[in-house]
Amino acid sequence: MGASQTNWSFTRPERLPLPQPFEEALPFWESLKRNELRVQKCQECAELSHPPKAMCASCHSFKMGWELMSGRGTVFSYIVTRQPIHPALVSHTPFATVQVQLEEGPIVVSNVLDVAPDEIRIGLSVRATFEPANDDVTLLYFVRA
Repeated sequence: MGASQTNWSFTRPERLPLPQPFEEALPFWESLKRNELRVQKCQECAELSHPPKAMCASCHSFKMGWELMSGRGTVFSYIVTRQPIHPALVSHTPFATVQVQLEEGPIVVSNVLDVAPDEIRIGLSVRATFEPANDDVTLLYFVRA
């Protein structure tokens, strides 16, 4: 088994490129700057969805709004990366990428900051946390609930 949760933490490499938001996703990224997690909500059928898109996958409406989420959820799935897949990740492996199913239903992809990769389990309760990467981008992470 890997390092204990008491002495392990995920640290994002500084040289790893930051996300480049596209038009439909701008409200999501703006909400993260306010330490809020918002996902799209169809104004016609009320379907919550993530990642952001121009059209509702359920009813095909283009009337999309944004809904505040609690930030609480559980690990739905995960993968542990053991080989660096980008030069900035050399000496930053292993790390886990998780799919978190929010209490409200949508699934978001991120990392868990305070649980060692080999200790992450499906069903682990987590809550959102927000970390500014620079003045323009705040990143969504999760920590053990």
